[in-house]
Amino acid sequence: MDEDGNLQIANSNYNGEEEADPENNTMNQPLLKRHRTLSSTPLALVGTKVSHIESLDYEINENDLFKHDWRSRSKAQVYQYIFAKWTLACLVGLLTGLIATLINLAVENIAGYKLLAVGYYIGQDRYVTGLLIFTGANLGLTLVATVLVVVFAPTAAGPGIPEIKAYLNGVDTPNMFGATTMFVKIIGSIGAVAAGLDLGKEGPLVHIGSCIASLLGQGGPDNHRIKWRWLRYFNNDRDRRDLITCGSASGVCAAFRSPVGGVLFALEEVATWWRSALLWRTFFSTAVVVVVLRAFIEICNSGKCGLFGKGGLIMFDVSHVEVRYHAADIIPVTLIGVFGGILGSLYNHLLHKVLRLYNLINQKGKIHKVLLSLSVSLFTSVCLYGLPFLAECKPCNPSIDELCPTNGRSGNFKQFNCPNGYYNDLATLFLTTNDDAVRNVFSSNTPNEFGMVSLWIYFGLYCILGLITFGIATPSGLFLPIILMGSAYGRMLGTVMGSYTKIDQGLYAVLGAASLMAGSMRMTVSLCVIFLELTNNLLLLPITMFVLLIAKTVGDSFNLSIYEIILHLKGLPFLEANPEPWMRNLTVGELGDAKPPVISLHGVEKVANIVDALRNTTHNAFPVLDGEDLATGAATELHGLILRAHLVKVLKKRWFLNEKRRTEEWEVREKFTPVELAEREDNFDDVAITSSEMQMYVDLHPLTNTTPYTVVQSMSVAKALVLFRSVGLRHLLVVPKIQASGMSPVIGILTRQDLRAYNILQAFPHLDKHKSGKLR
Repeated sequence: MDEDGNLQIANSNYNGEEEADPENNTMNQPLLKRHRTLSSTPLALVGTKVSHIESLDYEINENDLFKHDWRSRSKAQVYQYIFAKWTLACLVGLLTGLIATLINLAVENIAGYKLLAVGYYIGQDRYVTGLLIFTGANLGLTLVATVLVVVFAPTAAGPGIPEIKAYLNGVDTPNMFGATTMFVKIIGSIGAVAAGLDLGKEGPLVHIGSCIASLLGQGGPDNHRIKWRWLRYFNNDRDRRDLITCGSASGVCAAFRSPVGGVLFALEEVATWWRSALLWRTFFSTAVVVVVLRAFIEICNSGKCGLFGKGGLIMFDVSHVEVRYHAADIIPVTLIGVFGGILGSLYNHLLHKVLRLYNLINQKGKIHKVLLSLSVSLFTSVCLYGLPFLAECKPCNPSIDELCPTNGRSGNFKQFNCPNGYYNDLATLFLTTNDDAVRNVFSSNTPNEFGMVSLWIYFGLYCILGLITFGIATPSGLFLPIILMGSAYGRMLGTVMGSYTKIDQGLYAVLGAASLMAGSMRMTVSLCVIFLELTNNLLLLPITMFVLLIAKTVGDSFNLSIYEIILHLKGLPFLEANPEPWMRNLTVGELGDAKPPVISLHGVEKVANIVDALRNTTHNAFPVLDGEDLATGAATELHGLILRAHLVKVLKKRWFLNEKRRTEEWEVREKFTPVELAEREDNFDDVAITSSEMQMYVDLHPLTNTTPYTVVQSMSVAKALVLFRSVGLRHLLVVPKIQASGMSPVIGILTRQDLRAYNILQAFPHLDKHKSGKLR
């Protein structure tokens, strides 16, 4: 691992393919050739920082203290807990909406003044001066964003959505939701988007919303937490997971002003675990976001927000366009879907290669990360400013109501280097903010606004920029780059169809953007609703659904979605919903045999044995056994599972007994509280135990989870994986089908790393996974 936290690809083979051919096995050769132990790699990339990865404890720890606390809660406390959950959901939506508005205001004003200055010098035919100002401003903004990420918060790089997806799947992503990460994400997003880089603020807003939710749930940053009594209810991974789900939905809503789309995005793309109560709270959070955004739109429409215009809050209103389509339109619409699937999968493949290349550059140190970002910014600025000189000036259409030509910050007909009465269509698309560029290419009732050559240049440039920009050390989102690419080929197809179709070219651009997003991200339902709320036109629903289904189907036949590819590249141990078919040929008993022997503790254990287990292992939990076989002296009964954090807490509080005995219920309540046990404290290094204390005893029964999830050794790995993922487990105990004399009641403990297909194939390299593909 690089000490400086440089980006390193964790798994070189992201789809886990094996070179050995199972058809070469002879009849005498055993089907399963295994290594002695399962390989486990608890390192992964979080942002651009290599971090040690742990799993989250979503399971309820039903020990004696928890049961007593649950029984003793009054109705007032239960209502207080429910009220607090809705209050936090409201605060998540409120703060996400406010921060999204701040980002939009800052981007629009910074980019606006930059474009006004450039336009001033272009109007005086001082093109070189305009280029220097344009490039210099963009380099300065990029430098600020990159330095903040590289120096202060490497986890703020990228969109953050893969890490959020992994967290909600049960993977603890360190420093991903801290206050420093959030502030760097906000400032870095403003700088990167205002610099004109081919990236959006949508992904960062999802991350920012999740950071807000996490900080509210834990009472602030780690070093300055608020110790309010009602916040103790949220001092667990389950409630924090629900809050972060609300935050991710609020971020999408803030980016697209799409409340229902935000809820469906959380359900379809990021959340692993869902229930109806969470649906209501998530929808409530997005509703609050919409109210906040609507209030600021009213304020800004009165001219109190500086250069803030319609572009700041994306709203591609095509509701005034009459949507008409006939049976003959099914052919071009199908083509859009097919092109979207092919280009989306091709984009995923090429981006995977680019990220590997960037990995080699970023490994060389922080200065190389900064130089890479500045190089991309320089190339982007020169192309955006220089390519419009290749376009021919087009005469303004007097029948159009819009101002033509315009030299302002925004507008659909930029004059650039053209004489009066003419406009430059490439400058209209390039010398503006990305939001305004999308609005321009989505513009309706303008069939001849953009020439075919200009659209090809626009499409080609943004394909290149979309590949080389994502992966640099700045906060970045994938939504807007993909929309820019997809809208270009959609508009081109609409231009080619001409009078043969009744669908407006602006609507073709919308369908192109939707198809490419479905082909790359493989979302359907949430994407459909987001585009309906973006365009504010319900008549687009049938053809949008049709395009999305075709694009996703075509894309799935080639490779994984872009977020799944990034998850594999980063080495995040994400558990898929559907197990591999070959997992049904392997039992959990065989998987347990491939692991080292289980380290277990007795119900009343000597302190020395506990210290030895903590010192010599990094296990997060240990089985607690009771009973004794008279013949062999081995334990015969599984009492439960005790967490490492609880053992550390026992040692720190020195809850020791002079004799080997069971404690009374009041004794443990006198020493521990449920709030203390909810804290994840597993630092054993600062615990000093004397030699006399080593010979004392600890009664583990009151702190042991007496209802851990267990599976019989004959269960298939596929079935165990479904159980593990559905319930949100961290540990799954394997017990024998028939316990023979002298046999331990626990065969093994399965964790997330043990159930990953990649790791299983390292231990069982000859499993036949070639005959059937991934279950869909």
